Amino acid sequence: MTRKEGLPQFPYDYIGEKAKEYNNLEWMEQNQKRTTLKCLDYLFDPKLGDLEISEFFNYIVIDLGCGTGFSSEVLIDLGFNVIGIDILKDMLFKTQNKNISYEKNQIHELLLGSIINIPIRTNCIDFIISVSAYNFITHNIPTFSEKKSVISSTARYLYQILKKNGRMIIEFYPGDEQNLNLFLSSFKKNKFNGFHIKGNKGGQHFVLLKKRGYNSEM
Repeated sequence: MTRKEGLPQFPYDYIGEKAKEYNNLEWMEQNQKRTTLKCLDYLFDPKLGDLEISEFFNYIVIDLGCGTGFSSEVLIDLGFNVIGIDILKDMLFKTQNKNISYEKNQIHELLLGSIINIPIRTNCIDFIISVSAYNFITHNIPTFSEKKSVISSTARYLYQILKKNGRMIIEFYPGDEQNLNLFLSSFKKNKFNGFHIKGNKGGQHFVLLKKRGYNSEM
């Protein structure tokens, strides 16, 4: 897995020896952590409205599609309570085996599960951040109608687990304009307000979302 190979292929580039290789790539770690910090900047974007936040340890963040934990490390270092969720056990084991330093009162939980069906009760999460994983929810889904259904039900479920005024920042690679519009419309349909930003890298997009708020620009 090198820079020249383009986007990793799911799930093949994230299992077995590929998971180990992914976890050991310095450029991948730097890229993921840099993107996570950008997502955190977007979390406070004034277009989403004012966000008065006290100490970060008062808030729970889901690292959605946490992989080997690069994003989780950034969030934990800043003081957030973090729940890392990934569907691939090979990636999650790499996170589990890392010596991540956090305060004794901080929460750091890891869940093996799918983005489309997270085992978390409603109205209990402050923020959700997802880096380079959200587009994989449609992996192996053959028809447009099935894909549309999964994308919509996932957005609805994420809306439900967020607290009122909760925010979600997604960095992903939808692939083409049709898929991008499918994802964006799912958020509008399921009561999110927010907007979309084209990233600097080919195919990269950011979606900035709020459970309640201002007029949508998506």
